[in-house]
Amino acid sequence: MRPLTIGRLAAAAGVNLETVRYYERIDLMLPPARTASGHRAYDAAHIRRLAFIRRARELGFSIEEIRALLALAEPTRASCAEVREIARVHLDDVRTKLADLTKLEHILGETIGRCSGDPAPPCPVLDMLDVGAKPD
Repeated sequence: MRPLTIGRLAAAAGVNLETVRYYERIDLMLPPARTASGHRAYDAAHIRRLAFIRRARELGFSIEEIRALLALAEPTRASCAEVREIARVHLDDVRTKLADLTKLEHILGETIGRCSGDPAPPCPVLDMLDVGAKPD
């Protein structure tokens, strides 16, 4: 395989070019080889790693969780038990967020249901958002 430029790497992994640079700055991406003229030269391993990071971010894993998962993906460090624990903690966080969103949906639905839609006050939605207002 011919070495890839940063732009071709980004396109191959489905991310923005600046995302690649950011992941390099925070040492999430391994440094690429350099050509004789000093340009970055990426390979298939970089595509795979970057795609792994992109997918983990899509699933909501934090940068530090991804860093730990990448370390655990190394052949000498592979530990399904540790990966499972990271994923379990993340799942607990997702479930908490879902519960919070369900509560929010209920509150907004009730508030919108009380709104007459008239062009003049009172407006239950604005009243709910105005924390300084006196409760009814």
